[in-house]
Amino acid sequence: MHAAAQETTVTTPPEAIEIAAWVQSARAGDRAAYERLYRVHVGRVHALCLRLSGERTKASELTQDAFVRAWQKLSLLESDAAFASWLYRLTVNMVLMRLRRDKKWSAREAGSDVLEAVEPVRGRRDDGAGTRVDLERAIAALPAQARVVFVLHDVEGYRHEEIANHMSIAVGTSKAQLHRARRLLREELER
Repeated sequence: MHAAAQETTVTTPPEAIEIAAWVQSARAGDRAAYERLYRVHVGRVHALCLRLSGERTKASELTQDAFVRAWQKLSLLESDAAFASWLYRLTVNMVLMRLRRDKKWSAREAGSDVLEAVEPVRGRRDDGAGTRVDLERAIAALPAQARVVFVLHDVEGYRHEEIANHMSIAVGTSKAQLHRARRLLREELER
């Protein structure tokens, strides 16, 4: 029996096609298309800024700055389909530059506004939302450098070499900070 050769085609999800079209329009100066891109990506960009900065007010400012910078540099984007990856990388770079500029690498004080903004947790909750709140609070309470390494490695999927390069630290320091962050998170979540 002779098996017929099957052609394999890669299909692009409709939303990816739509986003690529919006990127092309935005690159041509269409602000409405860029606004649609903003609405699609603002949630994840804000979450990334919040996790990296650990401060709600700072995260809102950083989110706006990231989208302004993306608008200004949109002509440098090589592939319309890669907008999300490009935007998140641009955001990470911008936040890290801002943190270095603001000298936030020292240990953070305990009273961050992100901790005050999340409802107080009285005892451990087993529902998914409670666990998520606990984890977000624990991440926000990490020392700045450990928090950034944790978010970049375990949340965003960066390799230690990339993190070390972005943060101007040694690869070993990145690994040590990740180990420290995981230990502190485990201790906090086991309370």
